[in-house]
Amino acid sequence: MNVIEVKNYEEMSRIAAQHIIKKIRAHRSYKLGLATGSTPKGVYHYLVKDHQETQTSYQQIKTFNLDEYVGISAHDSNSYHYFMREHLFNHIDIPAEHTYIPSGVSTNLEKECLHYEEKIRLHGGVDLQLLGIGQNGHIGFNEPGTSFKSRTHIVPLTESTRKANARFFPSIEEVPTHAITVGIGTILDSKEILLLASGKAKAEAISRLLNGDLDEEFPASSLLTHKHVTVIADEEALSLTKEYFR
Repeated sequence: MNVIEVKNYEEMSRIAAQHIIKKIRAHRSYKLGLATGSTPKGVYHYLVKDHQETQTSYQQIKTFNLDEYVGISAHDSNSYHYFMREHLFNHIDIPAEHTYIPSGVSTNLEKECLHYEEKIRLHGGVDLQLLGIGQNGHIGFNEPGTSFKSRTHIVPLTESTRKANARFFPSIEEVPTHAITVGIGTILDSKEILLLASGKAKAEAISRLLNGDLDEEFPASSLLTHKHVTVIADEEALSLTKEYFR
């Protein structure tokens, strides 16, 4: 596992974006696995900035998002469909039909999970998966106890995860209780994984990831089994892991 220490959130975002841009320029038909939330927002800012300034093309790029809330439509401002349009897709030249996000309002959610897995497989899998990490070690919406072999599935959200996401909703009561998420096994099938972490709130999770053992009660530990993982984390997120670099 390669660890890159940066000063702050801005530097983390810029370096991650530069890595992604380099890959896109080298491989026109690249497949990106994308995440949502506050962690990758800065990365998307730099991707948009680069596109506007240098015209890096996304015409042949395909994207697969990790997750979506159950019960929220793609047009809802709290949906991850909306988030991706607002922060990335509407500002680059990627065709809408090249962007894939699970539907949280499908009439058959189990079938939606199978179809999403099939879409990823038919496109040859994800080349680079962008990840954040939850304070409890969740990746995507794969909560503690999720099998490392899991595929796209419906998951009940823990109270801690709902509280963490409550800042995006008028009240915690309006935060969905379930989500559809790409499974850990599917994430591990990605050819490369880029994990981002910023701030003191992520320090314990990063410390456990870098210094701990494989444990399904800590989903991020599954990344220890992958051959090509890069962690980009700032000084605060790495504040409990200095021994890792000795």
